[in-house]
Amino acid sequence: MIKRFGIPESEQEDAMYIMTMQSMRDELDALLGSFQLLMTAVASISLLVGGIGIMNMMLTNVTERIREIGLRKALGARRRDITRQFLLESVSLTLAGGILGILFGYLGAFGLAGLAGGIFGGEGMTITPVIGIDSVLLVAGICVGIDIVFGYYPARRAARLDPVESLHYQ
Repeated sequence: MIKRFGIPESEQEDAMYIMTMQSMRDELDALLGSFQLLMTAVASISLLVGGIGIMNMMLTNVTERIREIGLRKALGARRRDITRQFLLESVSLTLAGGILGILFGYLGAFGLAGLAGGIFGGEGMTITPVIGIDSVLLVAGICVGIDIVFGYYPARRAARLDPVESLHYQ
């Protein structure tokens, strides 16, 4: 090839580059690994921000319901009961948001697949997204776990309120 194209001796080392399918596959794997790491970082930050939002909302909820908490404690509710109530409310809120997120994720995946199939697909070619139930359950479990971590402090704060002071709160 060097003789055929008349490549000077000083440029012969950089004149040719051989790329095999294995090297292309390795480069693609490295690119996808970097992309996965980036998406993991973005998702982690999103979970942290969402958890802080849930905690702030639950703290506001506790503040608005101080009289109710005081009344429940005066009538015999234990700290454990108050903690469970607020954690259950927090988990319910998160699961409702998670269900909406999963629904919009499915709709978005099928919408993008239809769009990509129309643009890139040939005649009779369709693109079908595959979303496994294990992925959905994993995401729901992570949502509940994040919620319990961030919802525990407001729930314990509500449970530790003094009933006498809570009933006097305006």
